[in-house]
Formats: sequence, C-alpha cells, structure tokens
Amino acid sequence: MNLLSTQLLIFLLLSITFTISYATIIEVLNNCSYTIWAAATPGGGRQVNPYQTWTINFKPNTPQTGRIWARTKCKFDSNGRGSCETGDCNGLLHCQSSGASPNTLVVYSLNQINNTDFFGLSLGDGFNLPVDFVPSTTGLRGIRCSADIVGLCPSVLQVPGGCNSPCTTFKNETYCCGSGKCEPTLYSKFFKDNCPDAYSYHLDQDLANPFTYPSGTNYKIVFCPSRPTNIANPPTFEIRNECPYTVWAAAVPGGGQQLKSGQSWTISVTAGTAGARIWGRTNCNFDGSGRGRCETGDCGGLLSCQGFGQPPNTLAEYALNQFSGVDFYDLSLVDGFNIPMDFSPTGGCRGIRCSADINGQCPNLLRAPGGCNNPCTVFKTNEYCCTNGQGSCGPTKFSKFFKERCPDAYSYPQDDASSTVTCPGGGYYRVVFCP
Repeated sequence: MNLLSTQLLIFLLLSITFTISYATIIEVLNNCSYTIWAAATPGGGRQVNPYQTWTINFKPNTPQTGRIWARTKCKFDSNGRGSCETGDCNGLLHCQSSGASPNTLVVYSLNQINNTDFFGLSLGDGFNLPVDFVPSTTGLRGIRCSADIVGLCPSVLQVPGGCNSPCTTFKNETYCCGSGKCEPTLYSKFFKDNCPDAYSYHLDQDLANPFTYPSGTNYKIVFCPSRPTNIANPPTFEIRNECPYTVWAAAVPGGGQQLKSGQSWTISVTAGTAGARIWGRTNCNFDGSGRGRCETGDCGGLLSCQGFGQPPNTLAEYALNQFSGVDFYDLSLVDGFNIPMDFSPTGGCRGIRCSADINGQCPNLLRAPGGCNNPCTVFKTNEYCCTNGQGSCGPTKFSKFFKERCPDAYSYPQDDASSTVTCPGGGYYRVVFCP
C-alpha cells in the first residue's frame, strides 16, 4: 500500500467515534465501454460489464473505513482466482487486501464524529481509470478525476494500463515522504494539474482534509464518467431581472452583479461543475469596493459572491455533465423564499418555476424582512432540517405550504421525489427573477 493511501486511511480512522449513525448505500457504476472488475475492502469484488452497477450496502450504526477501486483486463477461473493488469489484489476476484498499483482510489470513512462521512480521491497508488464520486443529496459537492492521465502520463511513470505514482516508481524520500518532510514535485504537480480534487502526494496541503458529508447520505461512484461536452462553447446561463425593482444577482461560481429592472447578466460555467447555485439579493447597499450588505441573500457582505447566500433566498441549483453527460437542475426553497424565479433550458427540456406570492402568504412564524424563511432556519430541529440522515424527516405543514404554492421546488431537504429535473448536457439556461 502506498504511504499516501496509508496516511489518508489513518486520518480517517482517527476520526472514529461511536455516535448515532445510519445505513449507507454506495452504487458503483461502470460507464466505461469495456468490462471492469470493481473492488472494495471491505466488500470484495465483482465483474461489472459496461453500464452495469454494483450496489454495496453498509451496516447501520457502525463506523466503517475502506477503499473502492477498479481493476482492468482481468481473467479469473471458476474459483475466483486469476490476475488483473491494474489493481490486482493478490489474484482474487473477491479482494481481501488493497490493489496493486496503479489504481485510482476512492477512500472513505463512514459514520464518524458528529455524524459525518469522510471521502477522498487518491492518486497515491497511481491512476488507471477516471472516476466521479457524487453524493445523492442535491447541493453537496462531488469529487472528480476525469482527465486523460493515462494518455498524458510522463514516460517514466507509464505502465501497462495506467500511470504509476512516482513513489511506486522511484521508491525514495523525495516522492514517498517517509520522514514527512517532502514537497510537491514535477510529477505530483502533473497529477494535481489534471485532477485538483485528488490527493497527489503525501503532504498534499491543497487537500489537507477529505471531503465531508452528513452520515446517512447515499453515494454513487462512476468509472469513466462522461467527459464534458461542448468545451469550446461552455454552458451558459442568462440571468434576467423582470422585477419592477433592482435585484443583485448572485452565482457560485460566477460572483454577482446589480441588475436593474429589465437588465440581464450572462455567465459561462465550466462543463462538469456541480453543487452550483444562482439566487437574487434584495435591498442591497455596496460601496465602491463592492462591500456592503443585503436584506436577503447576503453573501458575507460582498457584491461578487464567493460563498452561499444567507436565508431567506430562492435558489436555482445545478450540476452539469454528470452521469452519461446529463445536467441536473432544480429550484429550492430549503433556504426559504425571497424572489419568484423561473429556471429553464432554452431547448426542449422542461422548465421549472416558483412564481407564487409566498412572501404575502407566509406563515407568521416564518416571516422575515424581505422574505419567508424555511422552517429549518427558524426552528433548527431534525423535524425540519433532516439532520439525522436519510429517512429521518418527512413533509410538515410548513413544507406543504411551500409545496402547494411551488410544486416544482424542493420544499424540505429530503423532498427528492419530484424536484430534480434532467436535460442533456451542454445547454443554454435562463434564470428569470419575477417571471
């Protein structure tokens, strides 16, 4: 096992505390045009033909740490013994140990301190297949390493079927960090430039901690995620203010801009962007340096937003070029409501809208200056916030108030059944305030 992978697992293990935890499902999808042999410790392994999935169920109420990877060009006999060109685990179909380098790793630790799951992508054992890791809950950021690393691999790291880590190749302190005093190298920068979400060497301070998610979240790991399309013409969003008053539009990624009535702002977004959102801010005052505040949707007092807005604010959320090149988009009232919105692709895909007079009809307990709060913001309990994981909450009289007026929108955090819409990737979208 590479030292980087070992250190990452140790970090995850140190996070363990026996608190309330929840059953988790990880779905492994082979989106490659060829067969792979998925592997997991714990979990074993399985042959996964193109576009098939392998579902791994994890025990509830149990902190668990492990890794998932893919093997290529394998041959096994009827007893499950054989070999793989990359990721081989001692010749077994059902892995009991880590895979041989090179292999792209998803490393995890479930149900840890404060009911948190930890995940990381690691290139400490090299790279064999592109991979995408996506949590099931809308708004949570996924992790991706989809570059053509095998095709771009420096010649000294090239091996059949993959691209080795320099530690595996050179086995010295410069690359393996045995004393914990190494620095980025030309080779670690190669991996980092191509996969910024992934650990590229032992002391990769760009990712000092794994990505974290609420326990009880389900996840999907996709090998060979569809590469972004229309890179020459990146996805574009036109944000238009049809309100009779000024709105300060905000986007992450994108920043922010003042829009007087009838004005538009167009932003281009990198294909593959996930966990993104657009919203409107009201009653703002900014100085010449772009600092000030807004009554609703304020993002740390900045005109050009770097973080999410403060409730209440109506949200348009999206993730581009995800599984099989599909875009996912939704409207959300999980942060409350401040401005009516329409969110529509310009092609033939379905648009979604929330145009009811929610501010005027807002229940007294949820009223806020300039908007209508979501009950989670007001009461901060699991009943409304679903903080205890999947299945721990349901519709309430307040979520029904929002759903009846805006059936297209998320009304509470686990309102998943009808609220996310999909469209083929690479499109042009329009967001309208006060449609």
